[in-house]
Amino acid sequence: MTSDTTQTETVTARTGDETEELWNLITRARVVLWDFDGPICRLFAGHTSDRVAAELVRWLKGRGMHGLLTDSERQSPDPHAVLRAVDRQCPGSDLVRELEARLTQEEMRAAASARPTPYADPLIRTWTALGSRLAVTTNNSPLVARTYLDRRDLTSCFSPHVYGRTQDLRHLKPDPYCLNRALNATGATPARALMIGDTPSDHQAARRAGVPFLGYARTARKERLLREAGATVIVGSLEPILRILSARRRSAERTGRVR
Repeated sequence: MTSDTTQTETVTARTGDETEELWNLITRARVVLWDFDGPICRLFAGHTSDRVAAELVRWLKGRGMHGLLTDSERQSPDPHAVLRAVDRQCPGSDLVRELEARLTQEEMRAAASARPTPYADPLIRTWTALGSRLAVTTNNSPLVARTYLDRRDLTSCFSPHVYGRTQDLRHLKPDPYCLNRALNATGATPARALMIGDTPSDHQAARRAGVPFLGYARTARKERLLREAGATVIVGSLEPILRILSARRRSAERTGRVR
């Protein structure tokens, strides 16, 4: 199996022709909407998501609710897929609320060992210094995102714009609910915003909200899934974005327009 490093280098090499479009996306954006797990950090780096999904399935089985899931859903490595599946069967139920609370607990546990995505921290700070407004738009618990941002001393770059999972699971991406909340709160038009995400559901939510999309693909598999979903500008590293913004920041500093 190819290592993540090798896969990322392959993705980066294939996106070289997208530099001009990448520049245009970045320079037009006045508000940047970030997915959390992926572009900002690897939430489940030390507390794997497939183990969390399996724990949710075992918890359901212990309560005699195993039959709510299909065989493929029981084997899913995605805890959100398990949560969605139960919500489809029992929408708005106490069972769904309790399952969501358990997922939040697991995400909080994972946040303690989450690893920052390379270049994410300086990129966030640079974008903020240039006067852009940033928001988190995630399917994870907003409490988890805030906990991680506090730990990395990044809260001031986003606060108060952290929008995540609510108890109404119909609003999970690809529904654009959290993106629209961020746009309304910041007063931004969709055309002057930018969504950075790493999944097809991120791309679909951005499209529904009318927001330009920049894909982040840590592996070749993630890039393939994003391209199949219709994403056209994808980076395998946040470094080229930081390079563009750093050049803009140096120019702004020379003219006294940087924070």
